[in-house]
Amino acid sequence: MYQNIPSKVLTGEVRLSYEHLSQAYANPNQPGAEPKFSTTMLIPKIDVATKAEIDAAIKYVYEQAVANDWKGARPQLRSQLIYDGDGLRNDGSKFGPECAGHWVITASTKRKPQVVDISNINCELAPQDIYSGMYARVTLNFFSFNSNGNKGVGCGLGNVMKTRDGEPLAGGASAASDFEGIGQSVTAPVAAPATPNYGAAMPTTPGQMNYQNTGTAATPQINPITGMPM
Repeated sequence: MYQNIPSKVLTGEVRLSYEHLSQAYANPNQPGAEPKFSTTMLIPKIDVATKAEIDAAIKYVYEQAVANDWKGARPQLRSQLIYDGDGLRNDGSKFGPECAGHWVITASTKRKPQVVDISNINCELAPQDIYSGMYARVTLNFFSFNSNGNKGVGCGLGNVMKTRDGEPLAGGASAASDFEGIGQSVTAPVAAPATPNYGAAMPTTPGQMNYQNTGTAATPQINPITGMPM
């Protein structure tokens, strides 16, 4: 429960994977699929509080649907919401190594989420500062559905607060790792020799190099849940 809403969850710090937060995305293998904003979240298994909050929200939404929209029916949920990153995908293949020791859950929304930084929650981040591999806290909204007899519980994406940078997933190194230590190890130029009759020349001031981590990651290709191309 978050903000006294039983179906809403604010996660602890998670790692984002296969994010589509700046531009809506539709799976090309699903003709007619509506573009949505989405991200997969890797929740450390040591964060038992977030896992418990998610389980409680799913149970609440399910029971509310049984009592109301589903008219007493208690269907077995066909689609799994949260996966064990140490287990297997639906197709029997293993999750990527970044999922080890984590719970894996994907959320989506038709509405563009706000993505802010923990240092300034009133200003949205530029797209180049949003990437798979960064760490964040995310609000989730769980809901029930009944579509053509298919009843279940879905996970809606709320907003995202970036907490820190991380190694980009799906290829590519961060600028911070490429240039680590360079700014601190710049060698100062040797001072110019003294000029006769005009006094010594002032030494040259070394430039301070300040590299910004843009955190841009390659576009993901495979959904970690289904194992299918995205």
